[in-house]
Formats: sequence, structure tokens, C-alpha cells
Amino acid sequence: MRKFKKVLDGLTAGSSSASQQQQQQQHPPGNREPEIQETLQSEHFQLCKTVRHGFPYQPSALAFDPVQKILAVGTQTGALRLFGRPGVECYCQHDSGAAVIQLQFLINEGALVSVLADDTLHLWNLRQKRPAILHSLKFCRERVTFCHLPFQSKWLYVGTERGNIHIVNVESFTLSGYVIMWNKAIELSSKSHPGPVVHISDNPMDEGKLLIGYESGTVVLWDLKSKKADYRYTYDEAIHSVAWHHEGKQFICSHSDGTLTIWNVRSPAKPVQTITPHGKQLKDGKKPEPCKPILKVEFKTTRSGEPFIILSGGLSYDTVGRRPCLTVMHGKSTAVLEMDYPIVDFLTLCETPYPNDFQEPYAVVVLLEKDLVLIDLAQNGYPIFENPYPLSIHESPVTCCEYFADCPVDLIPALYSVGARQKRQGYSKKEWPINGGNWGLGAQSYPEIIITGHADGSVKFWDASAITLQVLYKLKTSKVFEKSRNKDDRPNTDIVDEDPYAIQIISWCPESRMLCIAGVSAHVIIYRFSKQEVITEVIPMLEVRLFYEINDAESPEGEQPPPLSTPVGGSNPQPIPPQSHPSTSSSSSDGLRDNVPCLKVKNSPLKQSPGYQTELVIQLVWVGGEPPQQITSLAVNSSYGLVVFGNCNGIAMIDYLQKAVLLNLGTIELYGSNDPYRREPRSPRKSRQPSGAGLCDINEGIVVPEDRCKSPTSAKMSRKLSLPTDLKPDLDVKDNSFSRSRSSSVTSIDKESREAISALHFCETFTRKADSSPSPSLWVGTTLGTVLVIALNLPPGAEQRLLQPVIVSPSGTILRLKGAVLRMAFLDTTGCLLPPAYEPWKEHNVPEEKDEKEKLKKRRPVSVSPSSSQEISENQYAVICSEKQAKVISLPTQNCAYKQNITETSFVLRGDIVALNNSICLACFCANGHIMTFSLPSLRPLLDVYYLPLTNMRIARTFCFTNNGQALYLVSPTEIQRLTYSQETCENLQEMLGELFTPVETPEAPNRGFFKGLFGGGAQSLDREELFGESSSGKASRSLAQHIPGPGGIEGVKGAASGVVGELARARLALDERGQKLGDLEERTAAMLSSADSFSKHAHEMMLKYKDKKWYQF
Repeated sequence: MRKFKKVLDGLTAGSSSASQQQQQQQHPPGNREPEIQETLQSEHFQLCKTVRHGFPYQPSALAFDPVQKILAVGTQTGALRLFGRPGVECYCQHDSGAAVIQLQFLINEGALVSVLADDTLHLWNLRQKRPAILHSLKFCRERVTFCHLPFQSKWLYVGTERGNIHIVNVESFTLSGYVIMWNKAIELSSKSHPGPVVHISDNPMDEGKLLIGYESGTVVLWDLKSKKADYRYTYDEAIHSVAWHHEGKQFICSHSDGTLTIWNVRSPAKPVQTITPHGKQLKDGKKPEPCKPILKVEFKTTRSGEPFIILSGGLSYDTVGRRPCLTVMHGKSTAVLEMDYPIVDFLTLCETPYPNDFQEPYAVVVLLEKDLVLIDLAQNGYPIFENPYPLSIHESPVTCCEYFADCPVDLIPALYSVGARQKRQGYSKKEWPINGGNWGLGAQSYPEIIITGHADGSVKFWDASAITLQVLYKLKTSKVFEKSRNKDDRPNTDIVDEDPYAIQIISWCPESRMLCIAGVSAHVIIYRFSKQEVITEVIPMLEVRLFYEINDAESPEGEQPPPLSTPVGGSNPQPIPPQSHPSTSSSSSDGLRDNVPCLKVKNSPLKQSPGYQTELVIQLVWVGGEPPQQITSLAVNSSYGLVVFGNCNGIAMIDYLQKAVLLNLGTIELYGSNDPYRREPRSPRKSRQPSGAGLCDINEGIVVPEDRCKSPTSAKMSRKLSLPTDLKPDLDVKDNSFSRSRSSSVTSIDKESREAISALHFCETFTRKADSSPSPSLWVGTTLGTVLVIALNLPPGAEQRLLQPVIVSPSGTILRLKGAVLRMAFLDTTGCLLPPAYEPWKEHNVPEEKDEKEKLKKRRPVSVSPSSSQEISENQYAVICSEKQAKVISLPTQNCAYKQNITETSFVLRGDIVALNNSICLACFCANGHIMTFSLPSLRPLLDVYYLPLTNMRIARTFCFTNNGQALYLVSPTEIQRLTYSQETCENLQEMLGELFTPVETPEAPNRGFFKGLFGGGAQSLDREELFGESSSGKASRSLAQHIPGPGGIEGVKGAASGVVGELARARLALDERGQKLGDLEERTAAMLSSADSFSKHAHEMMLKYKDKKWYQF
């Protein structure tokens, strides 16, 4: 075995070294090679992330600014996502990567405090387009469990696991010497430690009274001035959350046994009322049965009616399998709203930011593990709002994606108009209430489309123009197949355990709107776009018997010639009549499954809505007990009416107009007598499924079942991962990176002999050295680095195209590169890209009379390539990118004009030939995390940046480049990260990003009324500065917490001082009612700017510059 392997290695090494010598001789371009002026230089390239779309992965915290109307979501990986009006979104990341446990807005200040699981607090400045951290504070001796920042206060209360409360000045991010110790708070009311602090809030009517909730069930009302407890409330069930009634006379607690207790502030002995919202009321006055914990409760009042009590959790234990619920209690009615995923957190959105006023709730925002839901409280039945953010990318796991920038301008409106009919009904009639911030200026005007393929067989088209994302249209490819109702009903021909319709490859021609998908069950579906609804009586289908064969007595496949393959060359292929019931039950003589596809196509008429409609379904069949191998490459051409696909067994070409198989060859047969590899016959039967060793998703940190590899959904060899023999990566879970290993469950020899088709490209070019003019051809790249050329002889257009056969013949042209071939493209003699020929889109579902006239126009192939008008003497260039190198081949001479070894130690995962700045280049993404670009045709290196520290298989599978310097990949199972490699886009990015903070005047405080002010009973204020400042409370222990100045310091100050702080100060002054004139204020703002350096120590001071005194205190 080893000897044989060495021989094989020697053979490949020999052939490659020989070809290298040949290339080196050819490398200096001969006299006939014209010099092409290249305009792209290194300074045109710069790499930066632009925007992140999708649902925040593994969310853990939620906050809302009711004045600015901005929503913040924190995640378990330390990410922060901010949402304003649709189109205003922002992503930030904490460097530590620790989970965000709580978020607190400084309401209407353009700032946010984040609390992390590593006991750090961070102050974010939201007044710049890319928010930055101004200050951080790291607690060294205590774990932080809960924080509370009262409205218009600069003192943040921080509760800890030990039960103590510390106070932080958010201007300077320093600790006050004032501490509430747990033993002082509970004194003798409890013999044991009360547990961590789970709640802190001040009495809405008296800022001097602080309500502290401890996990064990004890609640303390602490008087901040006298530094002692006024009341202690004890209950024998653990507390999860506490909420005040706005009048400050009652509060409500939620407990671990599914009960709510309502307490009068002045009656600590027992609760006024105990409610078990989901408990079964037993007779005899007994206590209801305990329920699941109520994790959170909110108590919101309205002027004109009963208060709302909103809670999550608390269902009875016997509701097994019931979905998570949000319960809304309003007066005597109780609504239980079922959610699709577990609830992480919820917030009630209210009209006022003041806690001592009627709250007037109008909506509830519910953060679920995989969705964000907004419920309208003002409408009967509590309908949800239609979510305008692109949060449904992961509705079914993404299995592949493609990105198209600079599409035809009529595409997005066409997709939008057919997608608009798919919208659900029954949403709230109101506008989306989270509408803060302002849009950026869209400097990019070209249309961009992202297509995502999913595990359930759906394909989604997204409008991605100008750094936004919006779903346009969704296509369900599984509609053409019979669904098995349960597991026992499933056909025994399945080759995957789940997700049999998962999309692996998408091939799309934007100009003709032809779409072709390859799925995990070795199926290919071709779609045409139509604006008319049609009913297809019989779904056209073909079955193809594609298998790997070397004529040898041992091989059972050798005995049966493939019934559907057609002799190559001039003989007529027989069109196979579209059949809906193939002989799916046939089996070979020894009882093995044979000639059966993996999925069953529907045999009933299929109603096809406007949009993408099935033109043809192609399925590979089982051969002698061997399942069909998954498809590794796919291409469609609308001008030729052909689709071609390949796998590790061979290649098949289909004429989708005549519904006929034109070519069905094993990879080896493509070579004919030119095969450079000595191959052994296959062993009679291998296992059911080719091993996907090392092609699975690695679990990232926290193991989430959905994120695990979904059988061959991710264990696939798509064209993005056509991995060569010795480079198939074994993934090391420990470091999440690719590591080299030759070991795999498929032996090296078998892999060597099974050469997969890894790239396919239709074009009009010179197929042989002797050719004097270009002609239609198909270029085929394999995993062993071979490029083979197949000549296509197309009948004339119109009627003849449908009657005469397309003749397909291998041209004998063979080119060789190191590593699997990934991408091919063609340039004309001036170095401009030659796109494949296409036929412009026309509506094909037209009435019969028009049909005849249209056909003549329709069938004329339109080649947009300048090659059709080229003079005979002019040459072309083929650009071929493999996993290891790129070559530019001069045609028709087939001399290697330029060569570039892209990587020695790694391999390219994705290579694309893209347009940028009116020129073109080759962009590559390597497994070692490097992004590189090369000029064309000379392959000069222009950019090489180490971008991704760790590469996992999801990124490898979804990374793609497109025109105008755009690229994207799936950064988590729910989010798309977009980036740019264009220096121009990087420069314009700041303008394009939206602004989160907009100057808004804070609403007026509620009116106290004359008698309340005279006799007391209104809101009591507290001079916190006097109480918590250094003069009265002293300094905090230095070892308790460490202050860390943030990177957003001085820059944020300068930006804010010159820009928004003037506006902020105006709003604050209006509140303070000090009556200074605006002129003074402008001078102050100018002074701030001039002394910006001194502000770096106290960057946040200017946002909260004026003490939080009310007008009646002066």
C-alpha cells in the first residue's frame, strides 16, 4: 500500500515538476504577448469590516432608551448590537469576549453601561457612528450580579454576589465610599446570608429609599440618608425579580414557585395579595400547586384603566412540551402568548421615561433565544409588529450563500414584487416603535443581492444595497418532492438522516434570471423566473446514472452500461420523455438498490406562484447498492440552454430545453488516452456515504445542538471545499483551526483515484491550439488540478434548437495546476473580463398567439462577450485559480503567460475574479485566514492581509467575494458579516453608517400639583452628590475595583464637544430651568473643544455636566 502510494506521489510530483519546467521556459511572455496596461495598484485596496446583519447569536441581555428609541442587545460572546429605525444598526464587541449580563442606557444621554460576566462595567459613547468605550471598571473582590441607574442620575448602584451594594459615579467611573453591607441591611431579620442581590430600584416617589431584593426571598427598603433599613419583607420562596407601582406605595415580586406577591410598602408582615397566574385553584381553599419560576415581572399603570402585569415563565409543571410563554394580565383578563423559542428577557415600552408617572405601556419587546418579537399592547388580541430588521437569516440553518454586486437594475424590483405576495397577514397596523437614529448617506448606488441556501431546501434572495439588508423573495425547492409524513414513512433510498432537501450549491445568472440549485440528496433543480402563475400538470424530470467505473471484472458496475448515458460525439442523444413515475422499484439481480433516486418527485399537478418556477428536476440514482455521490460543482448557461454538474464519480451535462442527457462520463473517461494518473479499480462496494471527515462544523464554545454539523448538510464537498488528497483538513476542536493531516476514513489511494469535478465554466473561447476563432465550450476543473475542455456544437437558434441535438465532444485540451481547481474566467485581448454568453430575461409564460413570434427572438443566443466581434487574429486569456496557485493561459496557443503560487503551506478556500475601479482582479481567501488580491492578467500581488485569526468550516463554506470590493461570510449561525477590500469604500464607510444618537428634548417631568407640593406626598428628591461624594462618604477601597480608561476617550470628547454636546447641554439646561441664554452655551461648547485634552480623564463629564437637581431645589 505504502509503496503504491509513493509511486503515485512520484507520478504526480514528476508530472508537476515537468510542467513547471515547461512553464518556466514559457514564463517570459513572447513577442506575441501584448503588454496590457493594468490600472489597479496596492493603494486601491484596504480591508475593513462594514456591517453585521442578522439576529445576535446567543443573546443574553436587553435594554431600551425610551427617549432616543434605541434598543440594545448583548450576547454571551460579549457582542453588543444596537437597533434604531429600520436600516440603523450597529455592532460592537467587548475585547474580553465575556458574556453581557446586563445593559443600562443613560437615558437620552447617548451613552450605555454594559455589565459583563467577568465583573467589569463599561461605559459606551453612542454619540459617534462607531461607538467606543470611554471607561471601564473591573471589580476585583466581588462578583457583580445586578445594576441599577436611576433616570437622570449619575450614580450607578452595583449589587454583588456577597449581598453588598457599591455605588459608581458614571462620569468618572470611580467608586463612592458609600457601601450598603448585607449584614447591615438585613440585621437580625434572618439567621443566614440572604444570597446575592437580584434587584435594586429606588422608590419612584422618593429617591432616598432604595428597594433591595435578595435571592433568598428577603426584600429590604433602605433609607440612603439615615443609612439604615426602614422595612424588611420576608417570603419563603426565592425571588427572581421586583417591580414598583408608579405611586411608590406598592411593589410586586416574582418567585421560584410560580407565585407573584404584592406588598404594601408600610406593611412588611405579609403580602397584600398572592397570585399564582398559572396555578390550578384547588377546592377547600388550599394553596394552588407550585408552578415553574416566574423569571421576570413588570407592573405598568395606565391613566384610564387597570394596570398591566406582564411576566415570563410561571407555567404549571404538567404542561410538558408547551412552548415558552409571555403572560399579560390586564384587569380580569389574562392572555398567554406562546413563543417559538425560550425567552431570554423582555421589556415593556412606555410613553414616559419618568418612573413616578403613569407608565402608559404600548408594546412589549421580547428577546427570544433566536428571535426578537414586539407585541402591540394597544390592540385587541395583542398582535405582533412586523419585524423590519433582517433577523430571519437563520430561520433554517444557512448551508451556502452567494453574493452579487452590480446586478441589473430591474432585478430587485422584480424579486420584490413577487416576494410581496408571500407576506404574512395579521400584523399590528401600527408602525414599528423602535425608530431612533438617522440613516447614513448612501454613497453606493449599485444594486447588490445576496442569495442564501438553507437546510430545509429554501432559497432566500436579499436586497443588500448600500450596507442594508432586506429579504426580497423566498423559494421553497422542496415543493416538487413528496414529503414523508413520519420517519417510518421515509423512503429507504435516503442518503442523509435529516434535511434531505438542503441546498449545497447555487448557480444563478442575474441577466437571464435562470437559477439552478444542487441539493444534498444528489438532486439538481433548474428554475425560470416568471411573473405569471402557472399550474404544471407533470413536473419534468430526468434520472442520471453517474458512477465511477474502471473496466474490471471485480467491479459490479462494469457489467451494466449506463442506460442514460449517451455516446459522446456526433451521434444523436435520445431526448428522454419527461416522466413523473420512473421505475423507482427496480433493483439489480442480487437485490441491491439500483436505478432509484433518493427523493420522490410529486406526481400531482403543482401550482407555481409568480417567481421562480421549476423547469426541470434532475436526480442521480443508486447504482448496484451504491448511493449517488453528492454534487461538488454546478453551472448553468441560458444562452446554450445547458446545465452541467459533477461529483467524485464524473460529470453530466443536460439540455434543459430538450430535457435530454447530453453527456454522462466518469472523470477518467474525460481524459481518454491522456490520463496521467495510474488508477486502480474501485473495491466493489464502499460504505453508504462518502466520509465527510473534517468537513463538519466545529462546536463553538457553548455546544448548541443546532450549530452542530447537520450530517451531510455541512459534511459536504461543495465547490467551496473541494479539498485535495493530502490537504483535507482534520479539524482540531481545541484551537478551532485547520490542522494538516493525511489521515481520513477514505484511504488516500481511493481518494486519489476518485477525482472529483470541482469547477465548471461555460464560455465562448478557443478550445484547441489550432482554433482560429472562438466557439462555445465548457471548461472542467478537477480536484487533482486538471483543466479539461469540452467543445459544444449548438444547433442554430429558433425552431432548430429544439429539434436538433447539441453535440458534445472532449477537445483533448488538458491544462494542469497544483491543487484542486476552484475558479475559471476569461479575458479578452485588452484584459477585460469576458462574461459567459447569456440570453436576456423574457417572460416565457406568454399566450399561445404571441408564442410563435417570440420564439424567433427568444432563441437567439446573446453573447455579451466582445469575443463575438473579435478579429480572428486576436487572442484571449484563461484565468485559472486553484487551491495552491493561479495561472493565466494565453489562448489559443495555451502558453502559460503568468503564474503565481498563492500559498505554499495553506490552501485557498475561495477564489473569485471580480471587478473593481473599472478593472478586474483575482481575490482569494486562504485557510490560514489571509485575504489576498492579484492583478490581472499579470497576477501581481496587490493585497495580503491576515484577517481571520481562526477559521471554522462555516466561514470556509460561506465566504464569497463579489464586484466593487465587497465580500461576506456567515460569522455565526445567525449572522452575516460583510467586509470590503476597496480603499474607496473604507473611506466612504463613515458617511454610509447611520447615527444612533439624535438630539431629542427630554419630555417634561410630571406635574406635582399644588397641594401635593404643599403638604408632601409628591416625589421626594435626594442630593446624591452630597451623600455619595468623596466629602461625605470618603474614598472607596482601592483594592475593590480597578479603573481602566477606554480607547474612545479623547477622540470621543473632541467629536462630542464640537458636535452633539452643544445639543445635549441645551436639553439638560432646559431641564434645569436655570434660564441661561443659548449664547453662553455656545461659548461653553467652544471652551470644551479647546480644553479637550483635559477632558480625556473625565470624558463622560460633559454628557452629565449639570448636577441632577430639579428646578424647585435651586
